[in-house]
Amino acid sequence: MTEEQPTRESPRVRPRPLPPRRLGLSGKLLLLTIPLVMIAGVLIYVPAIANFRMNRLNDRLAAANTAALVLDAAPSGMVPDSLARQILGSIGARAVAIKMGQQRRLLASAGLPPAIDHDIDVRSITVWSAIVDSFETMLETGNQAIRVIGPAPGGAQFIEVVIDELPLRQAMYRFSRNLLLVSLGIAVLTAGLVYLVLHYLFVRPMRRLTESLVGFHENPESSARIIVPSQRGDEIGVAERELSDMQHDLVSMLHQKSRLAALGLAISKINHDLRNLLASSQLLSDQLASVPDPRVQRFAPKLMRSLERAIALCQSTLSYGRAQEAAPDRRMILVEPVVVEVRESAGLASDASITWISAIERGLAIDADPDQLFRVLLNLVRNAAQALEGRSKSDVATQQIRITGRREGAVAIIEVSDTGPGVSVKVRDHLFEAFQTSGRPGGSGLGLAIAAELVRAHGGDIHLVEGTIGATFRIAIPDRPVELQSVRNERARA
Repeated sequence: MTEEQPTRESPRVRPRPLPPRRLGLSGKLLLLTIPLVMIAGVLIYVPAIANFRMNRLNDRLAAANTAALVLDAAPSGMVPDSLARQILGSIGARAVAIKMGQQRRLLASAGLPPAIDHDIDVRSITVWSAIVDSFETMLETGNQAIRVIGPAPGGAQFIEVVIDELPLRQAMYRFSRNLLLVSLGIAVLTAGLVYLVLHYLFVRPMRRLTESLVGFHENPESSARIIVPSQRGDEIGVAERELSDMQHDLVSMLHQKSRLAALGLAISKINHDLRNLLASSQLLSDQLASVPDPRVQRFAPKLMRSLERAIALCQSTLSYGRAQEAAPDRRMILVEPVVVEVRESAGLASDASITWISAIERGLAIDADPDQLFRVLLNLVRNAAQALEGRSKSDVATQQIRITGRREGAVAIIEVSDTGPGVSVKVRDHLFEAFQTSGRPGGSGLGLAIAAELVRAHGGDIHLVEGTIGATFRIAIPDRPVELQSVRNERARA
Protein backbone atom coordinates (compact mmCIF):
# COMPACT_ATOMS: atom_id res chain seq x y z
CA MET A 1 0.00 0.00 0.00
CA THR A 2 1.16 3.46 -0.78
CA GLU A 3 1.34 6.07 1.88
CA GLU A 4 -1.03 8.97 1.56
CA GLN A 5 0.55 12.37 1.89
CA PRO A 6 -1.60 14.89 3.75
CA THR A 7 -2.79 17.60 1.49
CA ARG A 8 -2.18 21.16 2.50
CA GLU A 9 -4.50 23.82 1.29
CA SER A 10 -3.14 27.27 0.76
CA PRO A 11 -4.32 29.53 3.56
CA ARG A 12 -7.11 31.80 2.52
CA VAL A 13 -7.10 35.40 3.44
CA ARG A 14 -9.88 35.92 5.94
CA PRO A 15 -11.81 39.12 5.47
CA ARG A 16 -10.99 41.49 8.24
CA PRO A 17 -13.85 42.99 10.19
CA LEU A 18 -14.73 46.45 9.02
CA PRO A 19 -13.31 49.14 11.29
CA PRO A 20 -15.77 51.44 13.02
CA ARG A 21 -16.96 54.25 10.83
CA ARG A 22 -14.75 57.21 11.44
CA LEU A 23 -14.34 60.61 9.93
CA GLY A 24 -12.63 60.23 6.58
CA LEU A 25 -9.89 62.32 5.05
CA SER A 26 -12.45 64.45 3.19
CA GLY A 27 -14.32 65.25 6.42
CA LYS A 28 -11.11 66.07 8.25
CA LEU A 29 -10.06 68.31 5.40
CA LEU A 30 -13.38 70.13 5.51
CA LEU A 31 -13.24 70.54 9.29
CA LEU A 32 -9.71 71.88 8.96
CA THR A 33 -10.58 74.29 6.14
CA ILE A 34 -13.56 75.92 7.90
CA PRO A 35 -11.71 77.10 11.07
CA LEU A 36 -8.75 78.29 9.01
CA VAL A 37 -11.05 80.42 6.87
CA MET A 38 -12.81 81.69 10.02
CA ILE A 39 -9.45 82.60 11.56
CA ALA A 40 -8.63 84.51 8.38
CA GLY A 41 -12.00 86.31 8.70
CA VAL A 42 -11.25 87.28 12.29
CA LEU A 43 -7.85 88.61 11.29
CA ILE A 44 -9.61 90.73 8.67
CA TYR A 45 -12.41 91.91 10.99
CA VAL A 46 -10.20 93.21 13.81
CA PRO A 47 -8.39 95.92 11.80
CA ALA A 48 -11.53 96.56 9.73
CA ILE A 49 -13.69 97.52 12.74
CA ALA A 50 -10.92 99.72 14.14
CA ASN A 51 -10.54 101.44 10.78
CA PHE A 52 -14.33 101.93 10.56
CA ARG A 53 -14.39 103.66 13.95
CA MET A 54 -11.49 105.92 13.03
CA ASN A 55 -13.12 106.85 9.71
CA ARG A 56 -16.35 107.62 11.56
CA LEU A 57 -14.56 109.93 13.99
CA ASN A 58 -12.64 111.61 11.17
CA ASP A 59 -15.94 112.20 9.35
CA ARG A 60 -17.30 113.94 12.44
CA LEU A 61 -14.17 116.09 12.62
CA ALA A 62 -14.41 116.98 8.94
CA ALA A 63 -18.06 117.98 9.36
CA ALA A 64 -17.13 119.95 12.48
CA ASN A 65 -14.42 121.81 10.53
CA THR A 66 -16.96 122.79 7.90
CA ALA A 67 -19.40 123.93 10.58
CA ALA A 68 -16.61 125.85 12.33
CA LEU A 69 -15.86 127.80 9.15
CA VAL A 70 -19.52 128.80 8.88
CA LEU A 71 -19.90 129.68 12.53
CA ASP A 72 -16.59 131.53 12.72
CA ALA A 73 -17.35 133.58 9.60
CA ALA A 74 -20.57 135.01 11.06
CA PRO A 75 -20.36 138.17 13.17
CA SER A 76 -20.30 137.59 16.87
CA GLY A 77 -23.72 136.66 18.14
CA MET A 78 -25.33 136.83 14.74
CA VAL A 79 -26.03 133.03 14.48
CA PRO A 80 -29.41 132.22 16.00
CA ASP A 81 -29.61 129.32 18.43
CA SER A 82 -32.05 127.46 16.19
CA LEU A 83 -29.59 127.62 13.31
CA ALA A 84 -26.73 126.55 15.55
CA ARG A 85 -28.71 123.56 16.78
CA GLN A 86 -29.61 122.71 13.17
CA ILE A 87 -25.96 122.82 12.15
CA LEU A 88 -24.96 120.66 15.12
CA GLY A 89 -27.74 118.19 14.36
CA SER A 90 -26.58 117.88 10.74
CA ILE A 91 -23.08 116.91 11.85
CA GLY A 92 -24.30 114.72 14.73
CA ALA A 93 -22.59 116.75 17.45
CA ARG A 94 -23.53 118.44 20.71
CA ALA A 95 -20.88 121.13 20.68
CA VAL A 96 -18.06 122.44 18.51
CA ALA A 97 -15.08 124.36 19.95
CA ILE A 98 -11.85 125.65 18.48
CA LYS A 99 -8.57 126.78 20.04
CA MET A 100 -6.56 129.58 18.54
CA GLY A 101 -3.43 130.61 20.43
CA GLN A 102 -4.24 130.83 24.11
CA GLN A 103 -7.95 131.32 23.51
CA ARG A 104 -10.43 128.43 23.49
CA ARG A 105 -13.68 129.40 21.81
CA LEU A 106 -17.02 127.53 21.88
CA LEU A 107 -18.58 128.03 18.47
CA ALA A 108 -21.90 126.27 19.09
CA SER A 109 -23.54 124.03 21.65
CA ALA A 110 -26.83 122.24 22.12
CA GLY A 111 -27.55 120.25 25.25
CA LEU A 112 -24.04 119.87 26.59
CA PRO A 113 -23.66 116.87 28.98
CA PRO A 114 -22.64 117.56 32.56
CA ALA A 115 -19.40 115.57 32.07
CA ILE A 116 -17.29 114.14 29.27
CA ASP A 117 -16.78 110.33 29.59
CA HIS A 118 -14.01 109.81 27.03
CA ASP A 119 -11.44 111.97 25.25
CA ILE A 120 -10.14 110.80 21.86
CA ASP A 121 -7.25 112.66 20.24
CA VAL A 122 -7.00 111.35 16.68
CA ARG A 123 -3.66 113.12 16.23
CA SER A 124 -1.76 110.75 18.54
CA ILE A 125 -3.76 107.51 18.37
CA THR A 126 -1.86 104.26 17.53
CA VAL A 127 -2.99 101.13 15.73
CA TRP A 128 -3.11 99.03 18.88
CA SER A 129 -4.97 101.67 20.88
CA ALA A 130 -7.44 102.09 17.99
CA ILE A 131 -8.19 98.35 18.06
CA VAL A 132 -8.56 98.27 21.86
CA ASP A 133 -10.77 101.37 21.92
CA SER A 134 -12.99 99.89 19.18
CA PHE A 135 -13.81 96.80 21.22
CA GLU A 136 -14.26 98.86 24.38
CA THR A 137 -16.78 101.02 22.54
CA MET A 138 -18.72 97.97 21.35
CA LEU A 139 -18.77 96.43 24.84
CA GLU A 140 -20.00 99.51 26.65
CA THR A 141 -23.69 100.28 27.37
CA GLY A 142 -25.69 103.47 27.52
CA ASN A 143 -25.13 106.75 25.73
CA GLN A 144 -21.91 108.38 26.87
CA ALA A 145 -20.38 111.65 25.74
CA ILE A 146 -17.17 111.59 23.74
CA ARG A 147 -14.90 114.54 22.99
CA VAL A 148 -12.99 114.13 19.77
CA ILE A 149 -9.95 116.31 19.19
CA GLY A 150 -8.40 116.77 15.75
CA PRO A 151 -6.50 119.23 13.54
CA ALA A 152 -8.31 122.50 12.74
CA PRO A 153 -8.30 124.52 9.52
CA GLY A 154 -6.50 127.84 9.16
CA GLY A 155 -4.32 129.05 12.01
CA ALA A 156 -6.19 127.25 14.77
CA GLN A 157 -4.35 124.70 16.93
CA PHE A 158 -7.11 122.06 17.10
CA ILE A 159 -10.83 121.60 16.95
CA GLU A 160 -13.03 119.81 19.46
CA VAL A 161 -16.36 118.16 18.84
CA VAL A 162 -18.58 116.51 21.44
CA ILE A 163 -20.65 113.61 20.12
CA ASP A 164 -22.80 110.79 21.52
CA GLU A 165 -21.30 107.31 21.68
CA LEU A 166 -24.57 105.41 21.07
CA PRO A 167 -24.92 106.27 17.35
CA LEU A 168 -21.25 105.34 16.84
CA ARG A 169 -21.76 102.01 18.60
CA GLN A 170 -24.88 101.25 16.57
CA ALA A 171 -23.03 102.06 13.34
CA MET A 172 -20.22 99.73 14.39
CA TYR A 173 -22.76 96.96 15.08
CA ARG A 174 -24.29 97.41 11.63
CA PHE A 175 -20.85 97.34 10.03
CA SER A 176 -19.95 94.21 12.00
CA ARG A 177 -23.14 92.48 10.94
CA ASN A 178 -22.64 93.33 7.27
CA LEU A 179 -18.98 92.34 7.41
CA LEU A 180 -19.92 89.08 9.12
CA LEU A 181 -22.42 88.22 6.40
CA VAL A 182 -19.95 89.02 3.65
CA SER A 183 -17.20 87.13 5.44
CA LEU A 184 -19.41 84.09 5.90
CA GLY A 185 -20.26 84.10 2.21
CA ILE A 186 -16.62 84.46 1.23
CA ALA A 187 -15.62 81.82 3.81
CA VAL A 188 -18.16 79.31 2.49
CA LEU A 189 -17.13 79.97 -1.11
CA THR A 190 -13.41 79.83 -0.27
CA ALA A 191 -13.79 76.71 1.85
CA GLY A 192 -15.75 75.02 -0.92
CA LEU A 193 -13.18 75.93 -3.56
CA VAL A 194 -10.24 74.89 -1.35
CA TYR A 195 -12.02 71.66 -0.46
CA LEU A 196 -12.76 70.82 -4.10
CA VAL A 197 -9.20 71.60 -5.20
CA LEU A 198 -7.60 69.59 -2.38
CA HIS A 199 -10.12 66.79 -2.85
CA TYR A 200 -9.27 66.54 -6.56
CA LEU A 201 -5.51 66.86 -6.10
CA PHE A 202 -4.95 64.80 -2.96
CA VAL A 203 -7.99 63.18 -1.35
CA ARG A 204 -9.28 61.36 -4.42
CA PRO A 205 -5.84 59.94 -5.40
CA MET A 206 -5.23 58.89 -1.78
CA ARG A 207 -8.65 57.22 -1.67
CA ARG A 208 -7.78 55.42 -4.91
CA LEU A 209 -4.50 54.20 -3.42
CA THR A 210 -6.30 53.07 -0.27
CA GLU A 211 -8.97 51.16 -2.19
CA SER A 212 -6.26 49.47 -4.27
CA LEU A 213 -4.38 48.40 -1.14
CA VAL A 214 -7.51 47.05 0.52
CA GLY A 215 -8.63 45.22 -2.63
CA PHE A 216 -5.18 43.77 -3.20
CA HIS A 217 -5.05 42.55 0.41
CA GLU A 218 -8.32 40.69 -0.10
CA ASN A 219 -7.02 38.82 -3.16
CA PRO A 220 -3.26 39.30 -3.63
CA GLU A 221 -3.04 36.72 -6.42
CA SER A 222 -5.43 38.56 -8.73
CA SER A 223 -3.79 40.85 -11.26
CA ALA A 224 -7.13 42.65 -11.67
CA ARG A 225 -6.59 44.30 -8.27
CA ILE A 226 -3.34 45.98 -9.42
CA ILE A 227 -3.62 49.75 -9.56
CA VAL A 228 -3.23 51.46 -12.93
CA PRO A 229 -0.85 54.40 -12.35
CA SER A 230 -1.75 57.83 -13.65
CA GLN A 231 0.51 60.19 -15.58
CA ARG A 232 1.07 62.56 -12.67
CA GLY A 233 4.63 63.69 -12.12
CA ASP A 234 4.35 64.61 -8.45
CA GLU A 235 4.72 62.46 -5.34
CA ILE A 236 1.24 60.96 -5.80
CA GLY A 237 2.20 59.75 -9.28
CA VAL A 238 5.46 58.29 -7.97
CA ALA A 239 3.55 56.47 -5.20
CA GLU A 240 1.08 55.05 -7.74
CA ARG A 241 3.84 53.77 -10.03
CA GLU A 242 5.83 52.27 -7.17
CA LEU A 243 2.70 50.61 -5.77
CA SER A 244 1.86 49.18 -9.20
CA ASP A 245 5.39 47.77 -9.61
CA MET A 246 5.30 46.29 -6.10
CA GLN A 247 1.91 44.67 -6.73
CA HIS A 248 3.13 43.18 -10.03
CA ASP A 249 6.18 41.73 -8.26
CA LEU A 250 4.05 40.30 -5.46
CA VAL A 251 1.59 38.70 -7.89
CA SER A 252 4.46 37.13 -9.83
CA MET A 253 6.06 35.90 -6.61
CA LEU A 254 2.80 34.44 -5.32
CA HIS A 255 2.20 32.66 -8.62
CA GLN A 256 5.69 31.19 -8.40
CA LYS A 257 5.13 30.10 -4.81
CA SER A 258 1.82 28.51 -5.79
CA ARG A 259 3.58 26.66 -8.57
CA LEU A 260 6.22 25.44 -6.15
CA ALA A 261 3.55 24.32 -3.69
CA ALA A 262 1.66 22.44 -6.41
CA LEU A 263 4.87 20.84 -7.62
CA GLY A 264 5.82 19.76 -4.11
CA LEU A 265 2.37 18.28 -3.53
CA ALA A 266 2.49 16.35 -6.81
CA ILE A 267 5.98 15.02 -6.14
CA SER A 268 5.08 13.97 -2.62
CA LYS A 269 2.23 11.85 -3.99
CA ILE A 270 4.43 9.88 -6.41
CA ASN A 271 7.55 9.77 -4.28
CA HIS A 272 6.62 6.58 -2.41
CA ASP A 273 5.61 4.61 -5.52
CA LEU A 274 8.69 5.73 -7.43
CA ARG A 275 10.98 4.55 -4.64
CA ASN A 276 9.27 1.14 -4.69
CA LEU A 277 9.76 0.83 -8.46
CA LEU A 278 13.42 1.80 -8.23
CA ALA A 279 13.94 -0.64 -5.35
CA SER A 280 12.50 -3.44 -7.53
CA SER A 281 14.80 -2.42 -10.37
CA GLN A 282 17.73 -2.52 -7.97
CA LEU A 283 16.87 -6.10 -6.98
CA LEU A 284 16.81 -7.11 -10.64
CA SER A 285 20.16 -5.41 -11.27
CA ASP A 286 21.66 -7.37 -8.35
CA GLN A 287 20.70 -10.56 -10.15
CA LEU A 288 22.48 -9.38 -13.30
CA ALA A 289 25.76 -9.42 -11.41
CA SER A 290 25.70 -13.25 -11.45
CA VAL A 291 25.35 -13.45 -15.26
CA PRO A 292 28.73 -14.58 -16.74
CA ASP A 293 28.38 -12.44 -19.90
CA PRO A 294 31.38 -10.03 -20.02
CA ARG A 295 29.23 -7.17 -21.35
CA VAL A 296 26.77 -7.66 -18.54
CA GLN A 297 29.63 -7.74 -16.03
CA ARG A 298 30.87 -4.46 -17.51
CA PHE A 299 27.60 -2.50 -17.38
CA ALA A 300 25.98 -4.03 -14.29
CA PRO A 301 28.01 -1.99 -11.72
CA LYS A 302 27.22 1.23 -13.61
CA LEU A 303 23.53 0.36 -13.67
CA MET A 304 23.56 -0.35 -9.94
CA ARG A 305 25.26 2.99 -9.19
CA SER A 306 22.70 4.81 -11.33
CA LEU A 307 19.84 3.14 -9.47
CA GLU A 308 21.41 3.93 -6.11
CA ARG A 309 21.67 7.62 -7.09
CA ALA A 310 18.06 7.61 -8.29
CA ILE A 311 16.83 6.14 -5.01
CA ALA A 312 18.85 8.67 -3.02
CA LEU A 313 17.40 11.49 -5.09
CA CYS A 314 13.86 10.22 -4.53
CA GLN A 315 14.42 10.16 -0.78
CA SER A 316 15.40 13.83 -0.87
CA THR A 317 12.98 14.98 -3.55
CA LEU A 318 11.39 17.64 -1.41
CA SER A 319 14.66 18.95 -0.02
CA TYR A 320 15.18 21.66 -2.64
CA GLY A 321 14.04 25.05 -1.44
CA ARG A 322 13.88 23.92 2.22
CA ALA A 323 17.62 24.10 2.95
CA GLN A 324 17.73 20.33 3.53
CA GLU A 325 20.27 19.36 0.88
CA ALA A 326 22.73 16.94 2.43
CA ALA A 327 26.10 18.39 3.33
CA PRO A 328 28.79 17.33 0.83
CA ASP A 329 30.95 14.36 1.81
CA ARG A 330 34.16 15.86 0.49
CA ARG A 331 37.34 14.00 -0.34
CA MET A 332 40.05 14.20 -2.95
CA ILE A 333 38.80 12.48 -6.12
CA LEU A 334 39.95 12.36 -9.73
CA VAL A 335 37.91 14.46 -12.14
CA GLU A 336 38.44 12.36 -15.29
CA PRO A 337 36.39 9.30 -14.16
CA VAL A 338 33.49 11.52 -13.10
CA VAL A 339 33.52 13.24 -16.51
CA VAL A 340 33.49 9.87 -18.31
CA GLU A 341 30.53 8.71 -16.25
CA VAL A 342 28.69 11.97 -16.94
CA ARG A 343 29.13 11.48 -20.67
CA GLU A 344 27.78 7.94 -20.53
CA SER A 345 24.83 8.91 -18.29
CA ALA A 346 23.91 11.79 -20.61
CA GLY A 347 23.85 9.40 -23.59
CA LEU A 348 26.58 11.25 -25.47
CA ALA A 349 29.01 8.34 -25.70
CA SER A 350 26.95 6.84 -28.55
CA ASP A 351 25.66 10.14 -30.03
CA ALA A 352 27.70 10.83 -33.16
CA SER A 353 25.87 14.13 -33.87
CA ILE A 354 27.63 15.93 -30.99
CA THR A 355 31.39 16.12 -30.73
CA TRP A 356 32.64 15.53 -27.21
CA ILE A 357 35.91 17.23 -26.24
CA SER A 358 37.51 16.53 -22.87
CA ALA A 359 40.56 18.57 -21.90
CA ILE A 360 41.15 17.60 -18.28
CA GLU A 361 44.65 17.97 -16.87
CA ARG A 362 46.28 14.63 -16.28
CA GLY A 363 45.73 13.49 -12.72
CA LEU A 364 43.55 16.50 -11.84
CA ALA A 365 42.02 15.94 -8.40
CA ILE A 366 39.31 17.97 -6.71
CA ASP A 367 38.20 18.18 -3.08
CA ALA A 368 34.49 17.46 -3.53
CA ASP A 369 31.61 15.07 -2.98
CA PRO A 370 31.73 12.68 -6.00
CA ASP A 371 27.96 12.24 -6.21
CA GLN A 372 27.21 15.95 -5.96
CA LEU A 373 29.95 16.81 -8.47
CA PHE A 374 28.40 14.22 -10.80
CA ARG A 375 24.99 15.91 -10.43
CA VAL A 376 26.46 19.36 -11.13
CA LEU A 377 28.27 18.26 -14.29
CA LEU A 378 25.34 16.14 -15.49
CA ASN A 379 22.95 19.11 -15.24
CA LEU A 380 25.34 21.35 -17.16
CA VAL A 381 26.03 18.73 -19.86
CA ARG A 382 22.34 17.97 -20.35
CA ASN A 383 21.59 21.70 -20.67
CA ALA A 384 24.36 21.96 -23.28
CA ALA A 385 23.03 18.94 -25.22
CA GLN A 386 19.48 20.33 -25.16
CA ALA A 387 20.77 23.69 -26.39
CA LEU A 388 22.25 21.91 -29.43
CA GLU A 389 19.07 19.95 -30.21
CA GLY A 390 17.42 22.79 -32.11
CA ARG A 391 20.39 23.43 -34.39
CA SER A 392 21.04 21.87 -37.77
CA LYS A 393 23.00 18.58 -37.61
CA SER A 394 24.43 18.84 -41.11
CA ASP A 395 27.81 19.95 -39.80
CA VAL A 396 28.83 17.72 -36.90
CA ALA A 397 31.96 19.77 -36.26
CA THR A 398 29.88 22.73 -35.10
CA GLN A 399 27.95 20.62 -32.54
CA GLN A 400 30.44 20.50 -29.70
CA ILE A 401 30.45 20.08 -25.95
CA ARG A 402 33.75 20.79 -24.30
CA ILE A 403 34.82 20.10 -20.72
CA THR A 404 38.09 21.49 -19.46
CA GLY A 405 39.70 21.14 -16.06
CA ARG A 406 42.74 22.69 -14.45
CA ARG A 407 44.06 23.76 -11.10
CA GLU A 408 44.90 27.31 -10.09
CA GLY A 409 46.70 27.01 -6.78
CA ALA A 410 44.26 25.62 -4.20
CA VAL A 411 41.24 26.06 -6.53
CA ALA A 412 40.04 23.48 -9.06
CA ILE A 413 38.49 25.03 -12.19
CA ILE A 414 36.07 23.10 -14.42
CA GLU A 415 34.45 24.66 -17.49
CA VAL A 416 31.53 23.24 -19.47
CA SER A 417 30.92 24.95 -22.82
CA ASP A 418 28.86 24.34 -25.94
CA THR A 419 28.45 25.87 -29.39
CA GLY A 420 24.73 26.45 -29.01
CA PRO A 421 22.84 29.76 -29.25
CA GLY A 422 24.06 30.94 -25.87
CA VAL A 423 22.10 32.57 -23.03
CA SER A 424 19.82 35.48 -23.87
CA VAL A 425 20.28 38.79 -22.11
CA LYS A 426 16.73 38.57 -20.77
CA VAL A 427 17.37 35.56 -18.52
CA ARG A 428 20.90 36.36 -17.33
CA ASP A 429 19.72 38.27 -14.25
CA HIS A 430 17.80 35.18 -13.03
CA LEU A 431 20.12 32.53 -14.45
CA PHE A 432 20.49 30.45 -11.29
CA GLU A 433 16.94 30.88 -9.94
CA ALA A 434 14.41 28.06 -10.01
CA PHE A 435 11.76 28.05 -12.77
CA GLN A 436 13.27 31.12 -14.42
CA THR A 437 15.58 29.97 -17.24
CA SER A 438 13.89 27.01 -18.87
CA GLY A 439 12.79 27.87 -22.40
CA ARG A 440 12.17 24.27 -23.57
CA PRO A 441 8.81 22.53 -23.65
CA GLY A 442 8.60 20.31 -20.59
CA GLY A 443 11.69 21.85 -18.99
CA SER A 444 11.54 22.56 -15.27
CA GLY A 445 14.18 25.28 -15.04
CA LEU A 446 15.83 23.56 -12.05
CA GLY A 447 19.12 22.33 -13.54
CA LEU A 448 21.19 25.48 -13.06
CA ALA A 449 19.52 26.22 -9.70
CA ILE A 450 20.45 22.78 -8.35
CA ALA A 451 23.98 23.05 -9.75
CA ALA A 452 24.49 26.45 -8.16
CA GLU A 453 23.22 25.22 -4.78
CA LEU A 454 25.56 22.22 -4.77
CA VAL A 455 28.58 24.29 -5.83
CA ARG A 456 27.94 26.87 -3.13
CA ALA A 457 27.66 24.06 -0.57
CA HIS A 458 31.31 23.30 -1.43
CA GLY A 459 32.25 26.93 -0.82
CA GLY A 460 32.74 27.40 -4.55
CA ASP A 461 31.32 29.58 -7.28
CA ILE A 462 29.59 29.05 -10.62
CA HIS A 463 28.98 31.73 -13.23
CA LEU A 464 28.48 32.32 -16.93
CA VAL A 465 31.64 33.35 -18.78
CA GLU A 466 31.06 36.39 -20.98
CA GLY A 467 32.26 36.76 -24.55
CA THR A 468 32.35 33.09 -25.61
CA ILE A 469 30.73 31.20 -28.45
CA GLY A 470 27.59 29.52 -27.16
CA ALA A 471 27.49 29.24 -23.36
CA THR A 472 30.39 28.55 -21.03
CA PHE A 473 29.89 27.86 -17.33
CA ARG A 474 32.88 28.03 -15.04
CA ILE A 475 32.95 26.12 -11.73
CA ALA A 476 35.55 27.03 -9.10
CA ILE A 477 35.80 24.80 -6.01
CA PRO A 478 38.55 25.60 -3.50
CA ASP A 479 40.25 22.96 -1.38
CA ARG A 480 39.32 22.83 2.26
CA PRO A 481 41.81 24.57 4.56
CA VAL A 482 44.08 22.14 6.33
CA GLU A 483 43.51 22.05 10.08
CA LEU A 484 46.88 22.47 11.83
CA GLN A 485 45.80 20.45 14.84
CA SER A 486 45.03 17.38 12.67
CA VAL A 487 48.42 17.75 10.96
CA ARG A 488 50.14 17.83 14.35
CA ASN A 489 48.22 14.72 15.47
CA GLU A 490 49.25 12.84 12.32
CA ARG A 491 52.88 13.81 12.80
CA ALA A 492 52.70 12.76 16.46
CA ARG A 493 51.29 9.36 15.48
CA ALA A 494 54.02 8.98 12.87
